[in-house]
Amino acid sequence: MTEIRTERLLLHSWRDSDLAPWAALNADPVVREYFPGVLTREQSDASAARFQADLDRRGWGWWAVEVRDTGAFVGFAGLDPVEPGMPFTGVEAGWRLARTAWGHGYATEAGRAAVDHAFGELGLAEVLAVTAAGNLRSQAVMRRLGMTRDPADDFDDPTVPSGPLRRSVLFRLRAE
Repeated sequence: MTEIRTERLLLHSWRDSDLAPWAALNADPVVREYFPGVLTREQSDASAARFQADLDRRGWGWWAVEVRDTGAFVGFAGLDPVEPGMPFTGVEAGWRLARTAWGHGYATEAGRAAVDHAFGELGLAEVLAVTAAGNLRSQAVMRRLGMTRDPADDFDDPTVPSGPLRRSVLFRLRAE
């Protein structure tokens, strides 16, 4: 399994010790503001198990993220193939961090590591990122990564119930 080190972060396989803080992150309504709802402990644990299975199978996916200096779990970041049924295909970069980790540049640092892995190790020609149209914080990270948005690519996410969270934006970054 690939582990990715950045200046301040470690992206790694999921550990049992990650599950409680991952569940707390997913139970936080502010963190989950642009998702249909919060997750139960069982749903959160199941997501981590799926993420680890993907890492075991492919060698890449959604990694747990910790701060190297403290060993503190702060969220997840990585890459995943776009779900079937979306109006585009490819590999998506993403991140989700605990509120205590916001404002430190960790999402950009972890996102950069994932994009670099996609272009370097995986040899991808393009990486995508998707978020709810209202999620300006995540869009700012996408822009800091050098991603661009064409409003013609905006779409209604078929996996999200009708409502204000359904409208989504698509950002792209091509390999240099």
